Amino acid sequence: MDRPAAPAPAESGGRIHPARSDLTALLGLSGPVVISRLGIMAMGLCDTVVVGRYSAQELGYHALAWAPTSVVLTFAIGLLTGVNVMTARRIGEGRRDLTGAVLRRGLVYSFWIGLVSMIVLVAGGPSFMHAVGLGPDLADGASEVLIIFALSLPFYGLAVTASMWLEGQSRPGPGAWAMWAANVVNLGLLLLLVPGSFGLPALGAVGGAWATTGARAFLVIAMLAYIARMPEARALGVFRKPDRDRPAEIEQRHIGYGAGASNFFEVASFAGMNIVAGWIGGLAVAAFAITLNVASIIFMVPLGLATGAAVLVGKAYGARDLAAVNRAAMVSIGVATAFGLLVSIIIWPTAALIAEAYTTDLATIAMAAPALILCCLFFLPDAIQVVVAQSLRARGDVWVPSYTHLLSYVVVMAPLAWWLAIPMELGINGIIWAIVIATLVSCGLLLGRFWMLSRRGI
Repeated sequence: MDRPAAPAPAESGGRIHPARSDLTALLGLSGPVVISRLGIMAMGLCDTVVVGRYSAQELGYHALAWAPTSVVLTFAIGLLTGVNVMTARRIGEGRRDLTGAVLRRGLVYSFWIGLVSMIVLVAGGPSFMHAVGLGPDLADGASEVLIIFALSLPFYGLAVTASMWLEGQSRPGPGAWAMWAANVVNLGLLLLLVPGSFGLPALGAVGGAWATTGARAFLVIAMLAYIARMPEARALGVFRKPDRDRPAEIEQRHIGYGAGASNFFEVASFAGMNIVAGWIGGLAVAAFAITLNVASIIFMVPLGLATGAAVLVGKAYGARDLAAVNRAAMVSIGVATAFGLLVSIIIWPTAALIAEAYTTDLATIAMAAPALILCCLFFLPDAIQVVVAQSLRARGDVWVPSYTHLLSYVVVMAPLAWWLAIPMELGINGIIWAIVIATLVSCGLLLGRFWMLSRRGI
């Protein structure tokens, strides 16, 4: 009787183990995406540092204005997630010529999303600022800045669509370079407008908002120009009006609905934390703005990993390969776990130095540094939950991540943050504790859902 053959080694005869291949592909995809996402946050970081060093009060205006615009912005980005996923699926199906139709649908969709978002914020933003219990000075100062931020939303929606399409094509590099070029534009405008240079008046937070708007206008021009000049643009269907494909149109929007809802629940709750900080006081708003900016910059890395995971899982799902779907997701979760642990170890002992880089106000630093240390408790679960959520969406599980984020960040985090910060008098540390608890809940529920689906067929 023949003996069974020994298992093949992980790498032999020039063949690479599928998990290692997935890891290489993930890092190759996610690296430029992370660079691009860090570019998004670098723009916010420059705004925060330049405005914060000009005036802690102006930083408060900037943070409060950014809160509602960030909710609308991330909701819009979520609605456009279908561009990335559907592009990857078309490639997995071997139909690259249909990816141009995905882009064209996304551009039209994003234009209307951006336009409606701008109108809603311009019309209702100032009233909202005065209705949530802020002091008159904070509400008035933030309202003007909010309106200018709103003007940039149509530009940014188009740029996001172009970037997601390129990422779905496994071509994230151009979006990364365009974003960092936009950062150069933003920084130049900040230094010109915030403190007032070359005889211009000092505009403070208002100048910061105009700088962001100018940089986003530059970004969309650069992205669309690159796509138009791609040698294979015609072969991909970029310039060809596609035939109506209602099932594809519905599915592309459907994927975005789930991601948009998740983003809305999560970011609206985090933006609400700025309101809670405003109830504590003006310095608390500035300190929380620093804390949230640092946490958001860190979050860009797992968010980039999540984009890479969505592309890999989406391609495997398009090919109807369950083993490849599960393997791509697990490799992505492993990388996210390693990053979450590493960044926590780095931030913990350097929290005070980081806070000092944002502002010279000692009272603000004294509030921000302990909050940054507490943030180290949620970096790991936060990295895992965003990767798992995007992996689930890429394999067609659209709504469960949204329900999970609703429960974690609206039902749990929002009231808990108010209770710990105000009645329990923990200040912004109470807000951070609420974020930690909500993130652990989200991570646990999403991992459970992933484990459940990994045992089923496609």
